Amino acid sequence: MDESLMPIMEDQLAVFQNSYVNSDIELLGLPENRAVSALLNDTAEIAVLTRLLTPAENAYYEAREFSPRVFRFAIDAVALVVHKSAPDSTAHVSDIIKLMTGDDSGAISRLVFDNPNSSTVRYLKDLAQIDSLPSTGVYALQSNREVLKYVNEHPGTIGVVGINWIVRTDSTTAEYVDNIRVLGVKNVDGQPGSDGFYTPSQSNLAEGVYALSRPVYIINAEPRTGLGMGFAAFLTGERGQRIVLRSGLMPDSLPGRELILRKGRRY
Repeated sequence: MDESLMPIMEDQLAVFQNSYVNSDIELLGLPENRAVSALLNDTAEIAVLTRLLTPAENAYYEAREFSPRVFRFAIDAVALVVHKSAPDSTAHVSDIIKLMTGDDSGAISRLVFDNPNSSTVRYLKDLAQIDSLPSTGVYALQSNREVLKYVNEHPGTIGVVGINWIVRTDSTTAEYVDNIRVLGVKNVDGQPGSDGFYTPSQSNLAEGVYALSRPVYIINAEPRTGLGMGFAAFLTGERGQRIVLRSGLMPDSLPGRELILRKGRRY
């Protein structure tokens, strides 16, 4: 699975395996391209990604006369974070594109990513319509955790992370998250979210106004109906969707709630 989704998938798997005690799933967080390679090399039968397989990747399965089953179960946000001492609380997508294309005339001078092969790098490269990163201004570390640590130690840097790394903290990230601020983002003219600055909240993801959002899929390449289908059904079902809701991501389908209204006393 995509390493940027590690916190939410740890929660999903914990609940799933507590419910189905005989299930055995190994959770492996990898940069996006390595996760896809594991799927295509048959070292993994299930992948959780923030994109669909490309036509070239699907050709591998077409040659075997087999089509992986794909289910969308969440909408994720690529969050921009800064040290809480930073004077700015907002960012323009146009400035991100300028930096990614090597134009240093924008207001953003430094972006730090989790990994050179990560989904967040690929996402912003697609946004800027570039094939390679510029030689200056864009840096990659090894994990989302390292990005949070780096932003803490280098005020003035903008970190790029998956939103669930901020909402769902643990003992290794809590101290870093306490010292950061999530930026509001304004989209380019003519696109949803271009009328103001929007943070990656669930309501903004639901309304489609946060500029840096992306779908989350589970891709099941099992050659048979088995545990992968059960896990996909769990993720897209009510319990899995409630876990998505608590993670900071937007569920693909909002879980229902029952409200019991009782007639009150009149005094």
